[in-house]
Amino acid sequence: MARSKEFEESAVLEKAMKLFWEQGYEKTSMNDLVEHMGIHRRSLYDTFTDKHTLFLKAIDRFGERFNARMSAGVKQSETAEQALKFVFQYMIHGDEDVPPGCMVVNSAVELGIRDEEVDAKATEAFAKAEQLVREIVFWGQQNGEFTREYEAEELAEYLHNAMVGIRVMKRTSIPQEKLERIADVSIRFVKK
Repeated sequence: MARSKEFEESAVLEKAMKLFWEQGYEKTSMNDLVEHMGIHRRSLYDTFTDKHTLFLKAIDRFGERFNARMSAGVKQSETAEQALKFVFQYMIHGDEDVPPGCMVVNSAVELGIRDEEVDAKATEAFAKAEQLVREIVFWGQQNGEFTREYEAEELAEYLHNAMVGIRVMKRTSIPQEKLERIADVSIRFVKK
C-alpha cells in the first residue's frame, strides 16, 4: 500500500524557494532542504525528483508570486508614474518575511552562464518584467506623463536595467537611501 503524502506540496515548495533565495543553489545542501522543508529525504525525491528540479520549481514559484504582485500593484495605480513608482518601490522593499533582492536575479548571476535551464528561466522572467515596464511607459507616453523622445521599448530596457541593478545592490550593505535616489532619477529621466 502506497503511503500518502504527509505534507502540502505548495507549502514545502515555498520553504524551499525562500531557502534557495537566501542561500543560492550551490550553498544549499540536500540536508539543508530536508531540515528547512520539514520533510523526509525520500519524500523530497519522490515529489521533486532532485535538487535541480526542485530549484527550477522554486524559481517558477518565485516568478508566479512576483508577477501576481506586480500586476496587482500596477492595476491599482491611477497613473503611469504611480505604477512605475510602485514597481521601483517593490524592487527596493519587496515583501515582508522574504530574503532581500530577487531570486531570479540571484540565480542568473550564480548559474545563468553555465546552466541552460536557469538561463532560460531568468531570460523569460526578465522579458516579462521588461514587458510590464514597457506597458507602463507606453501608458505614460499616451497620456502625456512620459517623454516620447525615446521609444517605449528603449525606455523599458533602460528602466529594467536600473531595476535589476537595484535588486543586486539590495543584497549588499548599500544604504536604502541610495536605492531610493536611483529610482527617483530613473523616473525623472522618463518624465516629460
